[in-house]
Amino acid sequence: MSSSGPREAPAGMRELQVQLQGPGRQEPASMVWGVAEEAAVEIDLNGEPLAVTMASPTCLPELAVGFVFTEGVVPRPAEILSVQPRQTLDGWIVDLQVPAHAIDQSARRGRLLEGRAGCGLCGVDTLSAAMRRPPARGRAERVVVTDAALQKAFSSLSMHQPLNAATRSVHAAAWCAIDGEIAHVCEDLGRHNALDKLVGWLLGNEAPDPGFVLLSSRVSYELVCKAAATGASLLAAVSAPTTLAVELAHRAGLPMAFNGPDRGIAR
Repeated sequence: MSSSGPREAPAGMRELQVQLQGPGRQEPASMVWGVAEEAAVEIDLNGEPLAVTMASPTCLPELAVGFVFTEGVVPRPAEILSVQPRQTLDGWIVDLQVPAHAIDQSARRGRLLEGRAGCGLCGVDTLSAAMRRPPARGRAERVVVTDAALQKAFSSLSMHQPLNAATRSVHAAAWCAIDGEIAHVCEDLGRHNALDKLVGWLLGNEAPDPGFVLLSSRVSYELVCKAAATGASLLAAVSAPTTLAVELAHRAGLPMAFNGPDRGIAR
């Protein structure tokens, strides 16, 4: 019998030795447990701090580019000259070199605070900044996504989440072709970070167009704002939306769909 050898651990996790105990066990059992990495990531513009977020330390250039675009700080990401990540003793710094004329200074001033992995609003200092709506990307017109395509994407998402399979603790954001085939998935401890990484990937790569966004998390209104920036034909999620997310998606003309009970699709 041949053996493929030990599997390589996915990026963004560490293997820790733990003791497993509980009912039916007379003695603790030793096992290896995959634990997701969490790191402070500082996003800089031209060497000046813009925001700090707690994130999975993977795909950091995509995270930074997606963040400044979906937050409206750099409305034209094609003008970004370079993206330089570097590790420090305290975490990571990702510096984006951007011409001054390409930076929306009002959006930048509203984001000079920290952000936590589970929060999309930490670091926003005014209500108007919190309720911003980013411009949509220039993608093809939105088309109808069928129930069959949605079921295909829902059923296959977990197979594209190696970090979550190993740790059971991270979110995913996926770009799907209109037939439900998953083209790319980004994972992160924070659902907002996962979506920013996906947006950053979309800005730098050729992706199926038209397509739609699929999230492994619930949908709150700031995720609607970020998804709208992709020009997606639809925003789908495994979990349910909030009322404000539904209202904002309706105003933005962004259809949504959710994984309902008994393999149903809720729209």
